[in-house]
Amino acid sequence: MPEAKKPEAEPEEIAAKTDKAAAAPADKADGVTDEGSECRDELPDDETVPGGQSELTGLFVERPESTTVIKGKNVTFVAKVDSSDLLRKPNMKWLKGKWLDLGSKAGKHVQFKEAYDRNSKVYTYEMSIIKVVEGDAGGYRCEVTSKDKCDSCTFEVTVEAVQEEQPANILDAFKRSGDAGEDAGDLDFSALLKKREKKARDEPKEDVDVWEILKDAKPCDYEKIAFDYGITDLRGLLKRLKKMKKVEPKKSDAFLKKLEQCYSVDKGKRTQMHVELHDPNVQVKWLKNGVEIKPSAKYVFECVGNKRTLTINKCNLSDDAAYECVVGEEKSFTEVFVKEPPVTITKLLDDVHVVVGEKVEFECEVSEEGANVKWMKDGVELTKDGKIRIKKDGKKHTLVINEATIEDIGMYYVYTNGGESKGELEVEAKELEVLQSIADLSVKACEQAMFKCEVSDEKVVGKWFKDGVEVKPGNRIKMSHIGRIHKLTIDDVKPQDEGNYTFVPEGYALSLSAKLNFIEIKIEYVPRQDPPKIHLDTSSTGSKNTIVVVAGNKLRLDVEITGEPVPTVCWMKGDTVISEAEGRVRVETRTTLSSFVIEGAERPDEGQYSIIVTNPAGEDRAELTVKIVDVPNPPENVRCMGVGEDTATITWDPPKFDGGAPIKGYLMERKKQGSSRWTKLNFEVFESTTYEAKKMIEGVFYEMRVFAVNGIGISQPSGNSKPFMPIAPTSEPTRLTVEDVTDSTCALKWRPPERVGAGGVDGYIIEWCKEGEDNWVAANKEPVDKNTYRVKGLPTGEKLLFRVVAMNIAGRSPPCTMKQSVTIREIMEYPKIRLPRQLRTKFIRKVGEKINLVIPFQGKPRPVVNWLKDGEPLENKSVGIRTSDFDTILFIRSAERDHSGTYTLSVQIDNMQDKADIHIQIVDKPGPPINVMVTDVWGFNAALEWKPPKDTGNTDITGYTIQKADKKTQGWFTVYEHNRRPSCTASDLVMGNEYSFRVFSENICGLSDEVAFSKNTAIIGKTDLEYNKPAFKERDMSSSPKFTAPLVDRVVVAGYSTAISCAVRAYPKAKIVWMKNKMIIGEDPKFLMQNNQGVLTLNIRKPSQFDGGKYSCKAINDLGEDEVECRLEVRVLKEKKEGDEEKK
Repeated sequence: MPEAKKPEAEPEEIAAKTDKAAAAPADKADGVTDEGSECRDELPDDETVPGGQSELTGLFVERPESTTVIKGKNVTFVAKVDSSDLLRKPNMKWLKGKWLDLGSKAGKHVQFKEAYDRNSKVYTYEMSIIKVVEGDAGGYRCEVTSKDKCDSCTFEVTVEAVQEEQPANILDAFKRSGDAGEDAGDLDFSALLKKREKKARDEPKEDVDVWEILKDAKPCDYEKIAFDYGITDLRGLLKRLKKMKKVEPKKSDAFLKKLEQCYSVDKGKRTQMHVELHDPNVQVKWLKNGVEIKPSAKYVFECVGNKRTLTINKCNLSDDAAYECVVGEEKSFTEVFVKEPPVTITKLLDDVHVVVGEKVEFECEVSEEGANVKWMKDGVELTKDGKIRIKKDGKKHTLVINEATIEDIGMYYVYTNGGESKGELEVEAKELEVLQSIADLSVKACEQAMFKCEVSDEKVVGKWFKDGVEVKPGNRIKMSHIGRIHKLTIDDVKPQDEGNYTFVPEGYALSLSAKLNFIEIKIEYVPRQDPPKIHLDTSSTGSKNTIVVVAGNKLRLDVEITGEPVPTVCWMKGDTVISEAEGRVRVETRTTLSSFVIEGAERPDEGQYSIIVTNPAGEDRAELTVKIVDVPNPPENVRCMGVGEDTATITWDPPKFDGGAPIKGYLMERKKQGSSRWTKLNFEVFESTTYEAKKMIEGVFYEMRVFAVNGIGISQPSGNSKPFMPIAPTSEPTRLTVEDVTDSTCALKWRPPERVGAGGVDGYIIEWCKEGEDNWVAANKEPVDKNTYRVKGLPTGEKLLFRVVAMNIAGRSPPCTMKQSVTIREIMEYPKIRLPRQLRTKFIRKVGEKINLVIPFQGKPRPVVNWLKDGEPLENKSVGIRTSDFDTILFIRSAERDHSGTYTLSVQIDNMQDKADIHIQIVDKPGPPINVMVTDVWGFNAALEWKPPKDTGNTDITGYTIQKADKKTQGWFTVYEHNRRPSCTASDLVMGNEYSFRVFSENICGLSDEVAFSKNTAIIGKTDLEYNKPAFKERDMSSSPKFTAPLVDRVVVAGYSTAISCAVRAYPKAKIVWMKNKMIIGEDPKFLMQNNQGVLTLNIRKPSQFDGGKYSCKAINDLGEDEVECRLEVRVLKEKKEGDEEKK
């Protein structure tokens, strides 16, 4: 055995190998059932080479090795396959024992990995067992197949229990002799020796199976045995014993071999279920989840002898169900499990190289539509957020990263349950482009100097320098960064501000420079005073001093100001002064103009604003209102208030914030639960908050969402409503009638609703109330399943109304109410027999036929019924009588002639009585005529006479049938049929022949079984001529079988009965054998074989694809045999695709 790997070190080694390998290209999985079986034939399961490995056939580069692992640890096995000589991806299977496919057990305990190295063309397969348990011990096998090549190897897993730690210091078991402490006396090893002796005595103790003792023990001894063997959980002991006691299976009267407990099949493959029956002629039914299966192209029934087979083609997830085979009252159950193949990656991820700020897309394709994949980076699963989007389109899956940054650099992985792939993202820094450089400025004293530049990236920040010294903002110096524009503003320029100014963007080897020149001019100033004035024009806004701004837009309000000296401007919002610093909300002031600016208006910017201008000559003030309008908030609390057959009533609450503009209406969308496709329900805004959605499919779950609309736009969608199902109550029951009334009860019956719908009918509720009132009382608390019900406990003598309501998941149906009231009182009714029309005359039946006479009667209370035959009590045990409240039945299983007679039925209540007579006549075939004689012969004629038969069959003779035969051929030919007289004349007889005659009697049952022959013969003599006949030489008609008309190839449609025919000639008569694919067709009820005067026909009832093949017919007699054959092809009509529901 090779040296075992350390279980804990293996996952790290495998992870290191996997990181070096790229993800393998995955082809769509093909069925390899046949190839796998060929591979197993080459190397049987029980043949292994030394060291736990199989014979190498050239595919395995590295094989998994046998190992020993401690219970609770993890272990990983690695197999590597060389694919350099393979045309397609190999298929790997991990098996335990002989048959258990571990691929179906994949989960938390057993995990699989697969990787591919493009350089070496080597596939790496890993199987990891997490937290090994004792049940994982045993033999394992891995098989790899690829078209006509295969390889296999075996390995063992041994599981060891966790060892307990021994005492660290063995000297603790020693002691010294004497009483002087540690140093007194000599070391005494007796305690240790005694301990070892005791341990040695415990080791040879036999391992007793307590459960075998308990199985044979009496229940009264269970507690004692449990105490002796240290079992404390007596209740658990009893439960386990109960499971261990196996009940012998009851022998089946119908099945020789039942269905297996379960069948496992891969999705898209075919599976077969077999049973064997005692009676090969009995009919069987196949059920799926309790519903009978009809034969079709998907479900094929086969019947060969006593073997019955159900074949399911192209299995899908809907075929994962419980199946049963029913023969009479016996059933055989099984389950079919459909396994989905692992999802592989058919298109791998590609490496992506982008520049900062660009969009990144990683795209892959998988083998199954709608499969789930997991995206990861650095061991962290990626989910949808503002930056990352995950798209799914059929088999294509895409990871989108908006505006890539340097932090996004790394390796991205995509995982499925059958493979993985990875791609690397590289992000390069974006080069900065100067769109506008700063320019030299020459300014005068007290003027404003502004350096301005524009770069390509609006996120770039930078610093300003003057003569190499960083410029700090102050009262006169202000720096701003809005979008891609950077500004340096110097107010009230002074001579010391002159110099070289430089802007340096952070992170870029770039600088922009310009020079500020100071011009000194001496001006004599003569002060002039003029009071300030605000020239505010808001006429374009439609409302005086009110400005409306759409959220997100920019507001710039330029206000002209006059006054001398230049007035001071102050903008305020409420009591808060708006600064002139750079920002989103700011004030820009010039000599005669003050601008109020809001970049990207937001809802908090709404409010009352004021502008105040002052100078030594006075003050002016203006008020204005800024109103921010936006799209409204989404509606809230979308819910379904009621459903119909294809409709649903949806209501919602208006949005809490209307966006500053009135709500114009709403837009609605719906989708099926589990789908991502939303369907618009209205294109014009709907003003109400309650909407009735129509044209939905009954029985399907839907979800709704609502958008609010105002003058600005459409809101975000509301939250999805809870799933709801359109389903309607049934229509009202029909034909509610009264069957019977007593002093305290009333029996009702009714018909089911005409329209049931997808919800079905769960039962019925019966209610009653007194006439003239509206207080309906339920007669039953739980719905009843039947269409009849007797209401009990009713008040005697009251006039009551009744109604019936059908119940299902959607609620109560409309009631079906009786139009007339019913009086609760016993009704006295005279006895009367209502004799059926056919029994009013003589009732004639043949011997052996079944007689079943149903005679209704009426009367209240229930009358006494009595039967007589020919005036005597009916005591014949072969005649059965069955009587109910409303009718009486006389039945005879097999009629005999002594059953003929007059049957009298009487019904009686006290001294009131009604009678009816029924005349029954049982007839049979007559006996033969008596004393048939040839009374006279003349010319070519002969006269016959006979007497009527003694037994007429208990009915009149309707005629006779006369036949003749000459002595030469002995062939009988009919002379007369239905001859009414007991005599006749046979004419046209042949001269020189001697004739004998026979006579059948006939009645309504047919000809007599026996025949009467004439006691003498009629000889037709010759006249004056003597004919010497030559010796008769009989011709030899014998011939070997020869087909005169062959079988013809045919193409038929499945499900429609067909027939194939041929013709054969042979003497003596040939034995005919029909065969299908060289197999003799036996007594199969599907086939009907006919032979009419040598024309042979094989009728095939409702053929399926299984019935196609080569059919042959063989004719055999003593002189030889002949055979013809043809080919029968059965085609299946393509089924129409279902509606839009299944397309989606």
